[in-house]
Amino acid sequence: MSGRLLRSGGVLAKERLWLRSRRTRARMVHTVVYTLIVLGAVVVFFPFYWQVSTSLKAPADVFRWPPLWIPIPPHPENYLEVASVVPLGLYVRNSLIISSLVIAGALLSCSLAAYGFARLRFPGREAIFLVLISPMILPWAVYMVPQFVLFQKLGWYNSYYPLIVPAFFGSPFHIFLLRQFLLGIPLELEDAARIDGAGFLGTYARIILPLAKPALATVAIFTFMGAWNDFFGPLVYVSDQRLFTLPLGLAFFQGSPRSTIQIHLLMATSVIIAIPCILVYFFAQRLFIQGIVFTGLKG
Repeated sequence: MSGRLLRSGGVLAKERLWLRSRRTRARMVHTVVYTLIVLGAVVVFFPFYWQVSTSLKAPADVFRWPPLWIPIPPHPENYLEVASVVPLGLYVRNSLIISSLVIAGALLSCSLAAYGFARLRFPGREAIFLVLISPMILPWAVYMVPQFVLFQKLGWYNSYYPLIVPAFFGSPFHIFLLRQFLLGIPLELEDAARIDGAGFLGTYARIILPLAKPALATVAIFTFMGAWNDFFGPLVYVSDQRLFTLPLGLAFFQGSPRSTIQIHLLMATSVIIAIPCILVYFFAQRLFIQGIVFTGLKG
């Protein structure tokens, strides 16, 4: 009897040692993983910190060596100086107008196209869809010149039409993203809506759109960031300074043969441009993550 107790006690001691060593290994793995995550976050966050820090420095401290990591005293008047050098309010308004209309056009056109490819049955659907998403492999530089010639012939040069109108014809990537999400919505919901007398557009408006909020939020965020940060589009199609957007306003601080580069004002303008993107992602991150996670469950 005592021998059995000794053997059972030895087994329990070995199990405790094994569990303790397993917990120690798990803690070591977690420590390494969290350390790598923190280091990665520091590497990613550092450029933005340097941008904010430089925007608060005096011009003489920008190129100082060793670098001035924390501007003491800070110079928040740099942001007021930006508004005095360029019509900042006008550029913000222009960027908001373009971004809002582009988002509206992208959500309307891409959701309708994605609904058609995900739910409607018609001959050649898959082939047409492949043709639709094939431009995703082409860089903008390939069709930039033909597109510019087309818009110039239409009389749209030096206007917002080339920047806004294409959004109302859909984006291949966003259509693909929404289609993959819609494929995961049960067909029984649409069947129930049709039994109640809803048509395709009624089903689209009352059933599909409310359920597709995460994917629509993802498309809206991608579209906003693309339109808000777009530099080459306004640079190519807009020549009137009254129509300039915020990214084009950065060019005023990059210097010329007659003036030096104004790094502190350039960084202040960059911070102003980045703030809306950060706020949009911060307040919509839950929907954004849901849209990315649930997209692609069905193909």
